[in-house]
Amino acid sequence: MKDRISITAVVLAIAVLSLLAAGIGIGSTGGPGRHEVTTIRGESVLLYGRGIYANDSVAAASQAIAQDWVTLLLGIPLLIVSLVLTRKGQLRARLLLAGTLAYFLYTYMSYSFLCTYNALFLVYVGLMSVSFFAFMLVMLSFDMKILAKVFRDDLPVKTIGISIIVFASAIGLMWLGRLVPPLVKGDAPAGLEHYTTYIIQAMDLGFIIPVSILSAILLMQKKPLGLLLASVMCMKGVTMLTALSAMILFQWMADVPMTAAELVVFPAANVLVMVGVVVFLKRIREPEWKST
Repeated sequence: MKDRISITAVVLAIAVLSLLAAGIGIGSTGGPGRHEVTTIRGESVLLYGRGIYANDSVAAASQAIAQDWVTLLLGIPLLIVSLVLTRKGQLRARLLLAGTLAYFLYTYMSYSFLCTYNALFLVYVGLMSVSFFAFMLVMLSFDMKILAKVFRDDLPVKTIGISIIVFASAIGLMWLGRLVPPLVKGDAPAGLEHYTTYIIQAMDLGFIIPVSILSAILLMQKKPLGLLLASVMCMKGVTMLTALSAMILFQWMADVPMTAAELVVFPAANVLVMVGVVVFLKRIREPEWKST
């Protein structure tokens, strides 16, 4: 694998920094507790009032703490395991590592821009930066000639590709359904609370959804780049749906109103995507020789 030492160093840095950020996010508790503030739009918002997320809303803080648990229990272990197996020359592990790094990049980009300023701001920015460079190093380490040889005849490229397009389209329609009607009416969207804009929706609509659809099209054409991008997007789907399922649970526990559909649909989708990723990775042929 190219840039082996550099990739190992930056991945270990991500593991250490994210352990610090997630641990503080989960464990910090000081503060006055929940209290209301009035936004610049004249709306009342209930702030969490405790720990590092004291100045975030109850809904946002609950989601951040849930994300921290997923990072701690799933993200960091996946990062370490995939790195160890990648260093042994396993192609599947390197695909897994690329997808896991995409999760860390997305997570700490959203923390850097979305969380109300707190003492971990520079840690979030550092994680965003290191995750970006680690992700790029791993992506550039793949040899497209080798990737072209790993497609097995029973790899269900059409099923996986269509599933990615359907899922990405559903996310896009969900966000547009929330954003477009208020824009037409000239109102602020519901759920904006005391934040200034929609960060997650911008990231999803601007990057995640277009890349997902592109990866699906290239995968169905059995293009090596499609296999690489689809692997990354599928892994990101698993980690982010797991985080989303945890966020829904934590918001429900924090008495944030949740619909029955949200409590059922997203966890069910999470299980389906997990099964799909396992099938996907198992049906990728390991090359007989490994690149250095």
